[in-house]
Amino acid sequence: MEKIASELKGIKRAAIAGHVRPDGDCVGSCMGLYLYLRENYPEIETDIYLEKPRDAFSMISHLDEIRTAYTDEEAYDVFFVIDTSTSDRIGVAWEAYQKAKKKICIDHHVSNKGFGDINVVKPDVSSASEVLFGVLDEEKISKSVAEAIYMGMAHDTGVFKFSSTTPETLRIAAKLMEKGIDFTSIIDETFFQKSYVQNQILGRCLMESIMLLDGKCIIGCIRKRDMEFYGVEPKDLDGIVDQLRITKGVEVAIFLYEVKTQEFKVSMRSNGPVDVNVAASYFSGGGHVKAAGCTMQGSVYDVINNLTGHIEKQIKEKCSD
Repeated sequence: MEKIASELKGIKRAAIAGHVRPDGDCVGSCMGLYLYLRENYPEIETDIYLEKPRDAFSMISHLDEIRTAYTDEEAYDVFFVIDTSTSDRIGVAWEAYQKAKKKICIDHHVSNKGFGDINVVKPDVSSASEVLFGVLDEEKISKSVAEAIYMGMAHDTGVFKFSSTTPETLRIAAKLMEKGIDFTSIIDETFFQKSYVQNQILGRCLMESIMLLDGKCIIGCIRKRDMEFYGVEPKDLDGIVDQLRITKGVEVAIFLYEVKTQEFKVSMRSNGPVDVNVAASYFSGGGHVKAAGCTMQGSVYDVINNLTGHIEKQIKEKCSD
């Protein structure tokens, strides 16, 4: 599929969905496509399904039209799955995806093997939002669509500083800026700005973090009781792993938070040659070479020991002096 227009002929009903616990790239890419179809193909009945996004993303147009549950019985003609590495990570619209007549996957995760009828998966591209830009007609991208795509790209590139950022990424960002978007507010309000309790939980995690493997690995953990004490949800923990990552001398940062007793969501970031996707994939997760995640069972000590065993092997092989 070169352009999305070729897959929209004769389509009456379309659906869009992203992964569980949607981040900036997921929300940006899904909303970008939703607004694009809404504006350019009004004859197509289009629905978007995501878990409730963070309030910080409310600057994106028509965010309130997101559906957080699937209740329809009729099958969609086409179902777009965006920024989702495997079908079991589809959020609230799994049943709708199963029923859809045609499934299109748009993604950039290296662990995505292609689970749609049509797959546009580009692991070398910075973000799902950037992949999406490539399949849209540029002249039909409005300011509101540009805002959503720019937000997604900014989030998955760490505001255009991660190694996944390419000259083409910046050229696309420039084209989006030319649409008249308020790029400063998008970055400040959706990426950097945090609430007081978000800063508190970040501080708690940093204060209690530990260094392992001769200072090459840092680990932070938030327990369920901590989240309840501060009144935060998983979406309030965005950015903690990246703050751990910039610790001097660290090759790999690991952040875990408890989702229920003896179960932890794990996020990993790499600063160098360590491939965290390898470790995440071993535990049925995935992602990218420098950013990956998984869900693990056991005590916090079990999770740390199992993870660091895989990380230590790579550090010895790839980071030895």
